[in-house]
Amino acid sequence: MYETILRPVLFLFDPERIHEFFVWFGEKLGQFPPSRAAVAFFCDYEHPSLRTRVAGINFKNPIGLGAGFDKDVRLTDIMPAVGFGFIEVGAVTHHPYRGNEGSHLARLPEDRALIVNYGLKNIGAEAILEKLDRLPFRIPVGVNIAKTNHADIKGPRSIEDYAATYRMLGPRFSYAALNVSCPNAQDGCMFQEPHLLDGLLAALAREKKPCPVFLKISSHLTETEADGIIAVVKKYPFVDGFIIGNLSKRRGDLALASPRAALEQIPDGGISGRPIREISTNLIRHFYRATRGRYAIIGLGGVMTAEDAYQKIRAGASLVEIVTGLIYGGPAVVRKINRGLTALLARDGFTTVAEAVGADARGENAARGGAGA
Repeated sequence: MYETILRPVLFLFDPERIHEFFVWFGEKLGQFPPSRAAVAFFCDYEHPSLRTRVAGINFKNPIGLGAGFDKDVRLTDIMPAVGFGFIEVGAVTHHPYRGNEGSHLARLPEDRALIVNYGLKNIGAEAILEKLDRLPFRIPVGVNIAKTNHADIKGPRSIEDYAATYRMLGPRFSYAALNVSCPNAQDGCMFQEPHLLDGLLAALAREKKPCPVFLKISSHLTETEADGIIAVVKKYPFVDGFIIGNLSKRRGDLALASPRAALEQIPDGGISGRPIREISTNLIRHFYRATRGRYAIIGLGGVMTAEDAYQKIRAGASLVEIVTGLIYGGPAVVRKINRGLTALLARDGFTTVAEAVGADARGENAARGGAGA
């Protein structure tokens, strides 16, 4: 129903306004037990094979809502009913930011993709902190932390900006994701540079670790760039894993089918969705192999189906996030992915998600009798 009737109607309207409406509507639905129960009846799905434990955290299933959808922690009541195993909110920055000038969101239906240019729009860490006592978390909730997108915050101030939010919000969430890869910030992905990343992690290592910590990186890194990041992270045991990967602005590498006019709606925005699916999966596989599975990996980028999620799990991801897939597939897509994952695990002889993590990277196709995804 969503894909054949509702989505074509919704796609007639401005995407940012539609997103704001659904965040408002989801927030209202989440406030009442009967409406949460009704959503869960249609969307939630549980199976023992989907339960998993990552970085000391228990998850009812490996499918999470990626950062960028719930920027200001408004949907934590309703998303468990939608069927998610976890949620990542934000990105949250120390100071509030109203967003980049111009349009923030555009659709690319031919590519099942979005152009995103919010530039870390959010209400700020202090406003988020004030909300938390009113919000019971029914599933694990992670917080995505980024540097405030202000031109005057640079150098040592950038590091303290990260640290202040980490210090303030980290203890209140299941995990913290250090976002060093937002392509729409004024200074881009500068903290992915190894020497700058080293300075940031050195400063955070002096803080009391509040929760498991992940590093969110770009999806389009070369293997050499990835190895540089791994070399730095190995020096800091407080980092538990990676989130791979963020939006991509390297449009020439994405084989986009959308017409030029569609792409020029937001010329400087990053691309999410199906065009980055294989790029992010390949990078997951590289990180898993290069670190021999030492770090937990959360995979995202172009996940629309159970097969997409399973491919990332077999490449080395212990958990998988979706954002654009929810917009194109609707809320029932979470149930479809979880049901499909259960079938794929059984087909290939795995009794749990954890058994399948990194199977392709370890060359276990034949051993389990499956061809993967």
